[in-house]
Amino acid sequence: MKGRFDIPLDEMKSYGYKIVDLIAEHWATLENKKPVSTATRKEMDTIFLQEAPENGMPANEVLDFVMENVIPNSNVTSHPKFYSFVPGPSNFISTMADSLATGFNVFSGGWIVSAAAAELEIVTMNWLLKMFNFPVKQGGGIFTSGGSMANLTALVTARRIKCGDDFSKAVIYLSDQAHSSNIKAIRVLGFKKEQIRIIPTDFEFKIGINKLKNAIAKDKLEGLQPFCFIASAGTTNTGTVDPLHEIADICEDENMWFHVDGAYGGAAILSKKGSRALRGIERADSLTVDPHKWFYQPYEIGCLLVKDASWLSNTFSEKPEYLRDIEGNESEINFYDYGIQLTRRLRALKFYMSIKTYGLEAFRDAVSYNIQLTENVEAHLRESREWEVISPATLAVINFRYNPIGADLNEKEIDAINQQISQRVMESKEAVLVTTILNKQVVLRMCLINPKTSMDDVLETLQQCERFGKDILAGK
Repeated sequence: MKGRFDIPLDEMKSYGYKIVDLIAEHWATLENKKPVSTATRKEMDTIFLQEAPENGMPANEVLDFVMENVIPNSNVTSHPKFYSFVPGPSNFISTMADSLATGFNVFSGGWIVSAAAAELEIVTMNWLLKMFNFPVKQGGGIFTSGGSMANLTALVTARRIKCGDDFSKAVIYLSDQAHSSNIKAIRVLGFKKEQIRIIPTDFEFKIGINKLKNAIAKDKLEGLQPFCFIASAGTTNTGTVDPLHEIADICEDENMWFHVDGAYGGAAILSKKGSRALRGIERADSLTVDPHKWFYQPYEIGCLLVKDASWLSNTFSEKPEYLRDIEGNESEINFYDYGIQLTRRLRALKFYMSIKTYGLEAFRDAVSYNIQLTENVEAHLRESREWEVISPATLAVINFRYNPIGADLNEKEIDAINQQISQRVMESKEAVLVTTILNKQVVLRMCLINPKTSMDDVLETLQQCERFGKDILAGK
């Protein structure tokens, strides 16, 4: 069996060069591609559904099949006209760094297996702690698969610190604009529906402070334990940031854990406008940030930061017999003690290599550009007779709808026409532009965090939307 999986060196190089060429070609021609791909389950089954082959086939044939059928049937999330959800802009250096980490199969769980991997995670975590003004010496963190796992890790830690083993009377609070991953994490942790308080937001989609105070007071009077509040620092829907200082004051007064979900908006700290919007984020006990969003990293890399690293190690550290020889000293961090995963890939490498290659200034400039671009889009929309801004440009997110002056449309008609505009844009495959619901209105939403996206890209899409809108009004 020794040579069963071995391939001659020249063949490995030829195969590898072919893949690198394909990736480089993709990056060089990205803007010329269509960002949208759609397919039914039946179509995909027709292409892929078969039993696992008993006998192999030439590697290049398998690769050609993948390039013909897998890649073209995937949306291009790094395309300049991918406006919806949260785009994945990525960058080439990080892409290659991921190839290195996977190619050398680096294990990033324990110090003794790869001291360099652990050290890179310590160093990059320190960079992030400094960015958010968290204590570097006492603080710590861990890279995760994404924001969902980071939020889950934070809430497990919060529950242990604040509730110990008995959380039967614990109550957790979040807004109606909080990300769904938080609700999922709460359910995974075994909290009942009666232990969750979803607080309504105001007209700016920020948490209602008075409503939060009332909910906490009522729960205390009923003998319950308010133990955690989850604030949003850049909601997915609108980019809104909750009033972090006011929430921090409440959490300090009530001895509650203060978690900030900055998976989307946290990276805005790099820009002057973003930093102002995120004032108070440094007061959080824990903070989620997703580098695979606005730090321009490829999937998957999320991050959890905490004020005190011992909170993580005291929550997640286990000492099975088969690991007794690899504990090291206190300065040699085993990151499997900081989170849920024991087996961990080297996520820190792509973040490290891209920051070292491009420099932090490039990331600052890109984030600032994204915020300014979205504000420019808002200004354009407000000068148009065709569009109505529903939620203004906030941390590179804007919501608007087609509602031409003089058309005299009712709310039901406006909802229907905007839904149809989105559908036609997607069918054209020229852009990814979908709807969301704000204040019971169907609106179009743009998330403009891709530094490749230009004002011309957005204007082309808006003009396309206007043509579709006029056609729909004319019954075409």
